Amino acid sequence: MTQTASVTPTVGILYPGYSAEDDYPRAEQRLGDGSRLPLVHTLMREDAHRVDALLDVGSEDILADGAKAVAASDGPLDSIIWACTSGSFVFGWDGATAQVKALQEVARVPASSTSFAFVDACRRLGIDTVAVGATYPDDVAERFVEFLGKAGIRVLTLTSRGIITAAEVGTLTDDVVLEFAAAVAGDPAAAGAQAILMPDTALHTIDVLDRLDERVGKPVLTANQVSVWQGLRLAGADRARTGLGALFAAGPEAG
Repeated sequence: MTQTASVTPTVGILYPGYSAEDDYPRAEQRLGDGSRLPLVHTLMREDAHRVDALLDVGSEDILADGAKAVAASDGPLDSIIWACTSGSFVFGWDGATAQVKALQEVARVPASSTSFAFVDACRRLGIDTVAVGATYPDDVAERFVEFLGKAGIRVLTLTSRGIITAAEVGTLTDDVVLEFAAAVAGDPAAAGAQAILMPDTALHTIDVLDRLDERVGKPVLTANQVSVWQGLRLAGADRARTGLGALFAAGPEAG
């Protein structure tokens, strides 16, 4: 489900807690075309990359409250995104699908989540073999690998940093992010990967997307990047854009 093309779309962003939410106003600035990304912080009872906590973060009632809040605070939306990778893939493919369906019913506009945005971004670029650099503990990161597998995306290697809280992830500097991506790409097991995936919306990446691609010599897809891209795509504003990495630069005819 996508909307009729909108010149200046409004994409509602549901974001859990506080960590890298400032990536979204930065993305607005880089888009520079009037597209708007109003953001509502959804309830996070416990900041923990732990399965039980993530299931709570992505629960239907919390997302419904967030959808109502972002619509009420910023008027009509063209699409809405649950901007949390772990809080979507932790439900599994079927659970994440039901999560998006419920969100769409409440918001009454096209909806998606960051996990599905990664899948759609890979499909857009014709990518089916990747390496993953995750900030999460291993057990959570492995669920992302399983989710990608359901979409036919093969993960050649998984590197996890084992960080428990989103708040800590949000403190990682641009240089650390660049080094992390380079380390993932430099793993001999990642030699055949067509892209590097970095699946955490708590990670600041919007200001370094082009640098990430240049550093590793292949597309680097990040959580906040694919979330914005998916929202614009669903809102009918899918076109080539510069300054936001290979995914945005490719335009709608890639893949």
